[in-house]
Amino acid sequence: MAGKAPDRGTGAGIPRPPIHRITLAQLAILVPACLVLAVYDAVWAYSVGAGGLIAIVPQAWFARMAFRNSGARAAQAIARASYAGEVGKFLLSVAGFAVVFATVRPIAGAAVFAGYLAMLALQITGSWLLLRQQSAG
Repeated sequence: MAGKAPDRGTGAGIPRPPIHRITLAQLAILVPACLVLAVYDAVWAYSVGAGGLIAIVPQAWFARMAFRNSGARAAQAIARASYAGEVGKFLLSVAGFAVVFATVRPIAGAAVFAGYLAMLALQITGSWLLLRQQSAG
């Protein structure tokens, strides 16, 4: 079937993973944590927030790119989208760190990396839990 658009449905009865839940969970933890931190140290609060967003935004971009196609007929499109998503994730992460460290003053570097690593850990844990839940159910 030359010229047919890639299958954008659920494909072979396999539902798309609810990856948006990981992003929402990260934001649900990051925002209150930054608000609590702001009571003690505003610089640390927005530094942690910036680091967290540097992790969240690129991962959300990757997830959107990687999971926008599905089905056996879309295998090549899925592979291309995953590659493009990974490249975009890397570039967004590099750009995020560059923008934050070049423009935000004052900044607590350790807090930026702490926020980034905390959100990265949540993303990895959330992905693992999501995979476990889908394989069990």
